[in-house]
Amino acid sequence: MSLPLINAHSHLAMAASPLARLGALDIAVIVIYFAMVIWIGFYLKGQASTSEEFFMAGREMTAWIAGLSFVSANLGSLELMGWAGSAYQYGILAAHWYWIGAIPAMLFLGMVMMPFYYVCKTHSVPGYLKLRYGQGASVVSAISFAFMTVLMSGVNMFAMAEVMKVVLGWDLNFSIIVSSLAVAAYVALGGLRSAIFNEVLQFMLIWGGALLVPILGMVETGGWNGFKARLAQNIASGAIGQGDYTHMWRSMGHFTDNPMGIHWTGIVFGLGFAISFGYWTTDFLVVQRVLAAHNLRSARMAPIIGSFFKMAVPFIVILPGLLGLVVLQNPNGTLMHLVPQNLATEGSGLHSYNEVLPLMMVRYMSPGLLGLGITALIAGFMSGMAGNVSAFSAVWTYDIYQPLIKKDASDQHLVTVGRWATILGVVVSIGTAYLVMSAAGIMDYVQALFSFFISPLLGVVLVGMFWTRATKAGGFWGLLLGTLTSVGLWAWVKADPHALRYVALSPDAKDMAENMYRALWSVIVAILVNVVVSMATKPKPAAELEGLVYGATKIPEEEPVPIYKNEWFWTAVATVMFCALNIYFW
Repeated sequence: MSLPLINAHSHLAMAASPLARLGALDIAVIVIYFAMVIWIGFYLKGQASTSEEFFMAGREMTAWIAGLSFVSANLGSLELMGWAGSAYQYGILAAHWYWIGAIPAMLFLGMVMMPFYYVCKTHSVPGYLKLRYGQGASVVSAISFAFMTVLMSGVNMFAMAEVMKVVLGWDLNFSIIVSSLAVAAYVALGGLRSAIFNEVLQFMLIWGGALLVPILGMVETGGWNGFKARLAQNIASGAIGQGDYTHMWRSMGHFTDNPMGIHWTGIVFGLGFAISFGYWTTDFLVVQRVLAAHNLRSARMAPIIGSFFKMAVPFIVILPGLLGLVVLQNPNGTLMHLVPQNLATEGSGLHSYNEVLPLMMVRYMSPGLLGLGITALIAGFMSGMAGNVSAFSAVWTYDIYQPLIKKDASDQHLVTVGRWATILGVVVSIGTAYLVMSAAGIMDYVQALFSFFISPLLGVVLVGMFWTRATKAGGFWGLLLGTLTSVGLWAWVKADPHALRYVALSPDAKDMAENMYRALWSVIVAILVNVVVSMATKPKPAAELEGLVYGATKIPEEEPVPIYKNEWFWTAVATVMFCALNIYFW
């Protein structure tokens, strides 16, 4: 992107009319937060002298710390801002990405897949592929993952800068660079351990800063029933468009029955399997946090603990977006109407869907509390970016640099490379943040990335982990052709919009539905190619599959514990809560 365009964005940011002014107390809260995260990085620097300590936090994290970090790494400003906006636009359908799009996969990771990741002592998911399939599949996975992490980090960076511009009128470049330097400092100094401890701090701040909005909103509207009554009144009067904003499954019978333009098969198989299982079980960004646990039981408990918090996240993300439909008002007292991003242009006086959470914060938060709320958004941004940057550093060092560039690198040399890779990841992320400025829609952009890089990886990992017959060639070609299938289907629809009826099974499908089905097809292709090629090639001897494949691995036996510490018990509790939520909001 050219420098004049960047400068143009800077001028627009500087000219933005802020929604709020920070007082001395608000500024003090933000300054204290930045000081704390930098201090944590310096404090933990001495505990990141070896590669195991820098990249895997010495594998010393408890289940609770690993579990909170596991959720926090996914709770970036993109999540806070983007899905709140989607809730305003689509209603409670957006909660699918938190419940069916997360909980089953998190529980599957903890109870089924975690023993293999943990027992083989891999440093990354590409590292597992190297052990299972060889260098070819590992390199394809590592390169695609490294590419995706810096793109995702740039998305988080851009989302945070947009919040700062909208709420405070801050310069876009200033917001990006200051926060990026803070992330680079504490991750480069303390490695994964610093990232994890800061993510736990950020998790607490996000909940403390964001929870006040839905609580006060519910009080104002008279609770859930009062909110639904006011929403129905606004729909009846024509103030809000027609649609079912408060039920998750009733309108999924046909693509045209819901504003998201998606069918229940796309939600269940595309989101619930291809996207969700791909992200939560094979995306090294989140798996890395669980691998840092101090023993296998803690590694299995971490995703289960995280699942309970994940089920609660819609109450601080989705609920504010829904409340915005009935409580946001213009200065003259009329109901405010938010619009798509491309209509909320400079000087239009309109706000986009993505601005609903900042608008709600300004409505409900007084001085001091507003500073806490802004700090929560900054924490969300830094959490998301730090997760991507620390994962990029590990994958670059272990799965690209060491095997392809310097095979005989010493442990200390790898730590140095990891620190420089952290800086490199931040610098590249800044560039991708400016690239995202030209994207039509952030959430569609993100889901497209997942369908390209995460979903085909799922197919290859599942076949390799559960089928002893899978071969080196099968894994390589399955991953490569699965990825190319997803990219090819995306290009086909871009070139010929009528192709949507074939990719997403209906001409009435919308962008999000296309992403879900494209991810599903890529998983299917990756699995089929892997199986066909494996049947035609020679598999590894069973002795070489120990610790890598079900049926060839002895899972370590764990000491009996009381039921309240048993991972199977808490998995059952999480499953019951998950089913209850879906039934209640059916």
